[in-house]
Amino acid sequence: MTTRAASLLCLMTLGFQMTREPASAGTSGKTRGNPPAGDAAFQTRIKPVLAKYCYGCHGEKKKGDLDLRIYENETSVIRDRRVFEKVMKNLQAHEMPPEKKPQPTAEERALITAWIQSEIFKCDCDHPDPGRVTLRRLNRAEYNNTIRDLVGVDFQPADDFPADDSGYGFDNIGDVLSLPPVLLEKYLAAAQKVLNKAIVTDMKAKPLQHFNADELDGTAPGESLGEGIKRLGREGNIFATVKFPHAGEYILRAKAHGEQAGPEPARMSFSLDDKELKKFDVKAEEPAPEIYEMRLQVEAGPHKFAAAYLNNYRNPKDPNPKNRDRNLVIHYLEVVDTDPSQPPVLPETHKRIFFRQPAPETKTQVAREIVGRFATRAFRRPVTEEEVSRLIKLFTLADKNGESFEQSVKVALEAVLVSPGFLFRGELQPEPDNPAAVHPVDEFALASRLSYFLWSSMPDDELFALAGRKALRKNLEPEIKRMLKAPKARAFVDNFAGQWLQLRNLKLAAPDKKLFPEFDDDLRAAMAKETELFFTDILQQDRSVLEFLDADFSFVNRRLARLYGIRGVEGDDFQRVSLKGTHRGGLLAQASILTITSTPTRTSPVKRGTWVLENLLGAPPPPPPPDVPEFKEGKDAALTGTLRQRMEQHRVNPTCAVCHARMDPIGFGLENFNGIGEWRDKEGDFSIDPAGKLVSGESFNGPDDLKTLLLKRKRDDFVRCLTEKMLTYALGRGLEYYDKCAVDQITGRLAKGRYKFSSLILEIVKSAPFELRRGEEARLAQAAR
Repeated sequence: MTTRAASLLCLMTLGFQMTREPASAGTSGKTRGNPPAGDAAFQTRIKPVLAKYCYGCHGEKKKGDLDLRIYENETSVIRDRRVFEKVMKNLQAHEMPPEKKPQPTAEERALITAWIQSEIFKCDCDHPDPGRVTLRRLNRAEYNNTIRDLVGVDFQPADDFPADDSGYGFDNIGDVLSLPPVLLEKYLAAAQKVLNKAIVTDMKAKPLQHFNADELDGTAPGESLGEGIKRLGREGNIFATVKFPHAGEYILRAKAHGEQAGPEPARMSFSLDDKELKKFDVKAEEPAPEIYEMRLQVEAGPHKFAAAYLNNYRNPKDPNPKNRDRNLVIHYLEVVDTDPSQPPVLPETHKRIFFRQPAPETKTQVAREIVGRFATRAFRRPVTEEEVSRLIKLFTLADKNGESFEQSVKVALEAVLVSPGFLFRGELQPEPDNPAAVHPVDEFALASRLSYFLWSSMPDDELFALAGRKALRKNLEPEIKRMLKAPKARAFVDNFAGQWLQLRNLKLAAPDKKLFPEFDDDLRAAMAKETELFFTDILQQDRSVLEFLDADFSFVNRRLARLYGIRGVEGDDFQRVSLKGTHRGGLLAQASILTITSTPTRTSPVKRGTWVLENLLGAPPPPPPPDVPEFKEGKDAALTGTLRQRMEQHRVNPTCAVCHARMDPIGFGLENFNGIGEWRDKEGDFSIDPAGKLVSGESFNGPDDLKTLLLKRKRDDFVRCLTEKMLTYALGRGLEYYDKCAVDQITGRLAKGRYKFSSLILEIVKSAPFELRRGEEARLAQAAR
């Protein structure tokens, strides 16, 4: 029986009872005052105000593709909660009606806002609805991290998977994480690769240590080509630290081929502990790589085995494209023990899985223990006897077919790695006494929710142990602090901050080389590193989240310091620097953010304003209409004035002016920073005017004023936006109207906790949607609505 057939059999036999609930419309808001109630109130008090101030644009004209006349009664409004959430936010921010249109009184604004909050988004905060739990698969980052922590192998099998879709700004949203057929094939192949690397199945084979080239460190800049292969594009080496178990003869081996160019073939050398041993002419070419090896006596102990590329060649002007660039491609390095009396070298991954060795009469029992422990960790919960029995059937079948003990266990473990219990984040819950009641998730589910929130990976031994003793809830605060200080919290920076701040887009940024000659990949990497270190410092030092808006420090290396005009910083290492006396401070003045919100040739006040509205204030503007006239670019256009002056001419159209009045002032406030974040006072021959006025009436002059304004007047908007973003990421679903109570409670308690980062995390983890679960009857009732 093949392992693939066994894995498919497991997919058909392993049961997994989950529920997937349909998304419902709506989101959160705030409730104040004594609003009118019922449809009669809508007809007599709300609809007349909408007709007076809103129908002129959002009636027959359908500006913004919105006709409010279609909402004839309260029921029709409830069916389209998201539209009225935007209506409420625009009214609260004084963004609608437009400045030059008749304005509702304060009482009229309060009337509509209160009605929307109480009637359209009504929820019972004393009996909160924790919302739906969506069955969702591990995304690529979660899969790689979980494999690392479960098996101990240090490579990224999911890098070969199809890209994950995103929803609500994140790629861990259950509603968009589909399972295309090609991904199932990828799962099967990945399970085999992972366990082939982790387990030695032939105890009679020559002791061998194998290292995929793209997993190794080295001095040569390399490029992964997939399947473990690495291309060396410049001279240098890759190396592995190898443990030689005894003194004796060994074979050093590499599989390689050359991408040939120039008068000689690619040349490679082997060295041990930096002492060169032998050179090879690598004449092999794709698709026929060859094995290059040598024998030598080695003393016992750890030694550094390196393969080096010796003769790089480039001639970009050669008329034959195939003769312009020579590279060395290394597939893997191996070390073979030639002593037949020596047992195979068992990697730590093997010892971790096979923690017991069987006697002939105890094979099945020991296999059951090994598979049961592995499956418990893989499923992130205790497995049932029935689940283990199904898996052991695969072991028994392989054993009867003459496979070794290790190979037979491996068949069952492959089935675990392609089972729904591993691939999906679902929660098998014990039945509560009252099926209709909202109830806490069990502690294993809580441990899993917590670890995937902060680590994008499975719970570690300590979380498992606390959950097993039903002690995790009692120790949430110390556990959160421990987890935030752990190296695995790097995943939270990569996956939450990377998507919230849109840092992943920095890889796609392509500033024009003629206009920004100083921009290159090293500067791009430095820009990303600054923001990552800044976020990490606020996280690990438990600083105030308000420092995201303005702070008096950051982290730079020589390249970034030169861009910022900061003196006294040398070398490639990053160091913490004071920003006092500069225009820097906070996210808005960091080159990473300023670069991703620019075009290749210039700044973009629209992109920068939109980024602030969407990611800091939680008030994204609508998409532009399809018939927007093209903005004039080029040298001739630049002669007519600054970018600001040209854009003011561009948005004369009143249809455009409404949205641009929200975006452009914020963007122009950052106009002193050029397309890659360097400070400037002039644009060509024209002085820059960074003054602006928000639609809500507040004025500012330049980035320093803008940051002060955001801190003083928009603090609550920022805190609510960050809370909603992080709660969305933590839950893996979009927020609904019934999450309003949780958001209100989190933001209120965060203020009392002096806005400390750990307070935000703790309050999210203690919130109803994170810690509770709907009863089955409540779930079915909500799904029927």
